[in-house]
Amino acid sequence: MNFISKRKVVFISFCTIVCAVFYSCADANKEGEYFYYRAINDRDTALLRYTKLEDNRIFGQYEVIYSQSRKDSGEIRGIISGDTLKGSFYYHPYGGGVLKRYPVALLKRENKLLLGKGVISIYMGIPFFLKGDTIDYSNPEFIFEEIKK
Repeated sequence: MNFISKRKVVFISFCTIVCAVFYSCADANKEGEYFYYRAINDRDTALLRYTKLEDNRIFGQYEVIYSQSRKDSGEIRGIISGDTLKGSFYYHPYGGGVLKRYPVALLKRENKLLLGKGVISIYMGIPFFLKGDTIDYSNPEFIFEEIKK
């Protein structure tokens, strides 16, 4: 093989890989439908966007804006079990700083999501709701309503 044909083979291989990456990313967006929710509590606003993955897992973005002066934003990951979504919120407080993890539990009622409260424990640096205690949805901090994007 001469030098020109080696360059052609490398160029064609590179183009093939780039095209494969672009098409696979486009297909990934088509697979999961995104769900958009918003909740308002006094001057605080929470925004939630997630998509369902296989095995009832979810992945998305969650943002809480406090009195329009500061916000916690990051990603949410979890599992849907029946009418309950349980997972973790990974965020940088105040838009910066050290990455934190916080347990999240949402209960679906009449096309709304209620943010639950419960006793949080930490095991090996991972916060979670205690299994013995029930998560309380009776007085949620946020009631999310689905919005169309």
